[in-house]
Amino acid sequence: MTGRMAGKMALITGAAQGLGAAIATMYAKEGAKVVVTDINGAGADATAAAINALYPGHATAFQQDVCSEARWIEIVNAAHDAMGGLNVLVNNAGIGSLGSVESETFENWKKVMAVDVDSVFLGCKYALGVMKPYGPGAIVNISSIAGLIASANYAAYNAAKAAVWLLTKSVALHCARKVPGFRCNSIHPTFIKTPILDGMAGLVGSQEEAYAKLARQVPLGRLGEPDDIAYAAVYLASDESKFVTGAELKVDGGISAM
Repeated sequence: MTGRMAGKMALITGAAQGLGAAIATMYAKEGAKVVVTDINGAGADATAAAINALYPGHATAFQQDVCSEARWIEIVNAAHDAMGGLNVLVNNAGIGSLGSVESETFENWKKVMAVDVDSVFLGCKYALGVMKPYGPGAIVNISSIAGLIASANYAAYNAAKAAVWLLTKSVALHCARKVPGFRCNSIHPTFIKTPILDGMAGLVGSQEEAYAKLARQVPLGRLGEPDDIAYAAVYLASDESKFVTGAELKVDGGISAM
C-alpha cells in the first residue's frame, strides 16, 4: 500500500467480478474506502468480504440495478452514509453483445443501451450532487476500445461505448464549469480476461481458441488482465491526474496505434 488514494471514498458499479472487483480491490489497497455494487448482490458481498479480509473496514456492498433511477438515488446516499462522503465514482457496470445491424434484435439493443449508457448517465447525474462537498474528486467511466474502433459484429456495443466516450467529455466540461475540483475521464480497454469476454468468446468457439485469436490482434501479443485496467483507474481517480479531464485513456496493448 502506497496511499495513492488516501482520503478517497469511491463507489464502483459492476463490482461482483472482473474489472469492477479488480478496481475496488486496487483502490482499497491504495488507501481508499470503497462501496461496491452489482445487480448480483451476493457477488458484491463476496467482493467486499474479500477486500475486508485484506484491508479491514475498507469495503461495503449493496445490491444495485444500475438501470433503475430510483435505485441510483438510494445508492449514492447509502454510499455517502457508509463512507462519510463520496468523491470518486467508477461507472463500470456493463454488458457485451455480438450482432450486426441486421442480426441484432431491438430488444437486445435497448438492453445494451440501458446497462451500458443509461447507467452512466444516471450515475454521473446523481453522484455529482452528493460528491460536491468532498472534492477534489473524479468520475471514471469504463468505455472500450470498441467505442473508438468499429466492428461489423458489435453494432449495439460499438454504439453504447461510443456514447459513454462522448458523454464523458460532456460531463468533464460541465464539471470544469460548474463543479470545481471534479474531473471526468474514460478508460478504453481492449480484450481483457473477464467473465464478459469469456461469455462472448464462447459464442464463437472454444474459449482457448478464441483467446488465442484475439491475442494475435494485439501488438503486445497478449490479452489484458483486470489489474491492467485497475492501475489506470487508480491514476484517473487519484490526485496524480489533477490536470486531466475529458480524456480517453486507451489500455489496449497497442491496437489503436495500428
